[in-house]
Amino acid sequence: MQMPVVPQPTFYIFKCEQSSPPNMPKPSCVNSDTQELFNHMASTLMQKGIMGPVQPIRTSCLGRCQMGPVMIVEPGHHMYVQLTKEKIDKIIEEHIIQNRPVQEYLIPDTFWGDPVDISK
Repeated sequence: MQMPVVPQPTFYIFKCEQSSPPNMPKPSCVNSDTQELFNHMASTLMQKGIMGPVQPIRTSCLGRCQMGPVMIVEPGHHMYVQLTKEKIDKIIEEHIIQNRPVQEYLIPDTFWGDPVDISK
């Protein structure tokens, strides 16, 4: 018996959920002001009926703490920085639904160069 083909997700959204203990010098993507961002994103995806084809994933540190809160949209290595609920709403509407990355919310090139070639 042949198994049915299950389509892969259209997008993965990796949202940093790192929180640091109080008084740590390193900033973190989750604090009292930003702790609801992941749930807001997931709720918005559900309300728009695109949860499933779009997979939100909680991650630990993505290494750009000074630009947080951050998330990466794949495919494409699009890192969005200094997130708010309003920015997440626009990213979902424009990047996810209309397939147009929101340029003004992307990390500056000076902080996000080309991937390292590990084949050498």
